[in-house]
Amino acid sequence: MDDSQPPLDLPAPEPDADGTVTLADYAQTAYLEYALSVVKGRALPDVSDGQKPVQRRILYSMSRMGLGFGGTNGTVGAKPVKSARVVGDVLGRFHPHSDQAAYDALVRMAQDFSQRYPLVDGQGNFGSRDGDGAAAMRYTEARLARITSLLLDEIDEGTVDFVPNYDGSTEEPRLLPARLPFTLLNGASGIAVGLATEIPSHNLREIADACVALIKSNGKLSEEELFAIVPGPDYPGGAQIISAASDIAEAYRTGRGSLKVRARWKIEDLARGQWQLVVNELPPGVSTQRVLEEIEEITNPKVKAGKKALSADQTQLKAAMLSVLDVVRDESSKDAAVRLVFEPKTSRISQDEFITTLLSQTSLETSSSINLTMVGIDGKPTQKSLRQMLNEWIAFREITVEKRSRHRLNKVLDRIHILEGRQLVLLNIDEVIAIIRAADDPKAALIARFNLSERQAEDILEIRLRQLARLEAIKIEQELSGLRDEQKKLEDILGSPAALRRLLVKEIEADAKTFEDPRRTLIQAEKRAVAEVKVIDEPVTVIVSQKGWVRAQKGWAT
Repeated sequence: MDDSQPPLDLPAPEPDADGTVTLADYAQTAYLEYALSVVKGRALPDVSDGQKPVQRRILYSMSRMGLGFGGTNGTVGAKPVKSARVVGDVLGRFHPHSDQAAYDALVRMAQDFSQRYPLVDGQGNFGSRDGDGAAAMRYTEARLARITSLLLDEIDEGTVDFVPNYDGSTEEPRLLPARLPFTLLNGASGIAVGLATEIPSHNLREIADACVALIKSNGKLSEEELFAIVPGPDYPGGAQIISAASDIAEAYRTGRGSLKVRARWKIEDLARGQWQLVVNELPPGVSTQRVLEEIEEITNPKVKAGKKALSADQTQLKAAMLSVLDVVRDESSKDAAVRLVFEPKTSRISQDEFITTLLSQTSLETSSSINLTMVGIDGKPTQKSLRQMLNEWIAFREITVEKRSRHRLNKVLDRIHILEGRQLVLLNIDEVIAIIRAADDPKAALIARFNLSERQAEDILEIRLRQLARLEAIKIEQELSGLRDEQKKLEDILGSPAALRRLLVKEIEADAKTFEDPRRTLIQAEKRAVAEVKVIDEPVTVIVSQKGWVRAQKGWAT
């Protein structure tokens, strides 16, 4: 974000000498406050967890409802519930806005053609890449996808701050404790007041490797090394990035750029020497329906408003397309998400010429913009480079792991405290039983006799006597031994930044191994497709009048 962006915390307008505020000053402040609320509250993702507020609330609400897919250890997940039930819970507890807006966000999180790693496991009709809308929320069902464990598993471990919801009746997390940078994994798009974002999706393994490399190098990883690990976006639908590596690097370096992306295809040989071109991967944001509409517009053009006939460009483009293309049909199905078949006019047509014509005249080759604008860890909307995004997420993750370790250490120390009290009582079990039976205030008597804390005394009075048997003494000793080992490890992590970073690397590598998948988008530089217009060699006569007028006439004038 440039210096012209407003500060995040806006000062109140200065009153005049008589205590009044001018309408202009008040309107300016009110508008900027509204603009920033839209930026932070709706349009831009947070670099920490990659989620916009409505997405974060949907995930947290579904987690509260027990709609997990199942753990990484193979545990059985929850049964999906009606999407209307999820939307109702989100609106009632956390997001008092349009039900359709919340449902649209839920639908997008379930679409594998919209998100590289869908966060919602949807059952039913959740739309298509051709623009078909999802079924009504009363018909579809949803639960959390397995990968959401990377966002939600640590939420009850003291990792993030909770804030009151809109009416103060409950609390919601300010952020989710993301174990990987979802801002880059799934990307984001949005338009705010004076700001926009267009973050492409990336491959999980590549982003995880980049984080590990940055941590191990203590932030000294060179740009060349970073871009070698993350060569470019990895779109949900695959396709091919044909921009030069230098163009991709410049977009990552500045946080803004445009990449050329084209479809991927194969040539299928048919009987009697015939062949057809089959497109099976499309650029991001391009659908089979859109390509078909573009070809229809070219081959069956309509006269432009205010004109009586087709323009020369329309006629020429129509002739060029019809000279090479015979039939186009959409054979997409459940088995083939994208299968767009193009049959040439004749098998003698050059395949390169055929492909070039299609690429240059349709969205089979298009531009995909990059605008890495998001809310940073300082709470301010900013355009960042790839390195800045990764470094900020690493800083967030270090804080998260430190909070989690401290929370766990407090739990361990509390449990050790309780077990030490039980261990002390076991050594004097007969006396303890006598005190409990005889004393008017057993709690005070136990505290005075054995120097116990109130927590320890309350625990002794609440447990069953059979839990203080000899066999239980062995279990207590074993548990204490394990807890003291864990205490030492946690104290080492909290006392050593190097140990904390080693743990961070270990966890990132483990998560990457669990959820990694192959890259879908091919990155291979190619020249942009440009159709060559063939000029027909025919006789023409150019006539120049005495007054300087020029006109052309077909054929040879005699």
